[in-house]
Amino acid sequence: MMKISTNSKKDVYLHAAIITLLLMVLFFGFFFVYLPWSTNHGDAITVPSLKGLTMEEAEDLLDERNLDFEVTDSTFTAGLKPLTVLSQYPLENSKVKQGRKIYLTINTETAPMIKLPKLTEMSVRSAEQQLLVSGLLKPDLEYQNDSRQNEVLEVKFGGTKIEAGALIAKGSKVTLVVGNGTDSVEIDVPCVVGQLYDEAQIVIKGSSLQIGTVIYDPTSTEPAGTIIKQNPECENGNKVRSGDMIDLWVAGNPPN
Repeated sequence: MMKISTNSKKDVYLHAAIITLLLMVLFFGFFFVYLPWSTNHGDAITVPSLKGLTMEEAEDLLDERNLDFEVTDSTFTAGLKPLTVLSQYPLENSKVKQGRKIYLTINTETAPMIKLPKLTEMSVRSAEQQLLVSGLLKPDLEYQNDSRQNEVLEVKFGGTKIEAGALIAKGSKVTLVVGNGTDSVEIDVPCVVGQLYDEAQIVIKGSSLQIGTVIYDPTSTEPAGTIIKQNPECENGNKVRSGDMIDLWVAGNPPN
């Protein structure tokens, strides 16, 4: 039998060790040097916070970081400017590669129209909650002499009474007319003699009173439309209650 010399064994072991070492160098070099380099592992970019920015501001900020974006959704949020960023993905402070696309949800340009919910005969607190649930802002309150304390008597929008079911832009603010529980309190009769009819209407309604019978007097020498008499009169400390009527006499002919 042929014998292998000691030197030949050492050569085999040496060659095997060299091959193994080369394989290990290639393995670690590929996974820990080439692969991270080729995937920009060391060039990770921190995603900035975009929430609350306009589209132009968000685009400028992303361009500075070599990032791209895409608008994937839009919704309406009251109180924010149109085309404002509402949310983003990936989230702020995330680490991403150069050129990564950031997906945005933005505020719509036009508020959708919604139906005004029924608010009358509700308490102020319940009506406010119903408005918020419907996407409307917290309302202004206007108190009126009425025994129904803290109960909604009517709803106004832009100074005009509106009914339940009327279409109104989401994010709008209405005014709730609320009873103050003091309808039995007497107030002084407002004086409107000498005022124009339109002015008298404002004074009377602002005093939580109503206009009763309106009588026109074409023989009066006062300018047309001027109040020349009222009943009850405002002299002698006359008193009325909320909701009472004031009759008016007006100079001139009635409007066509």
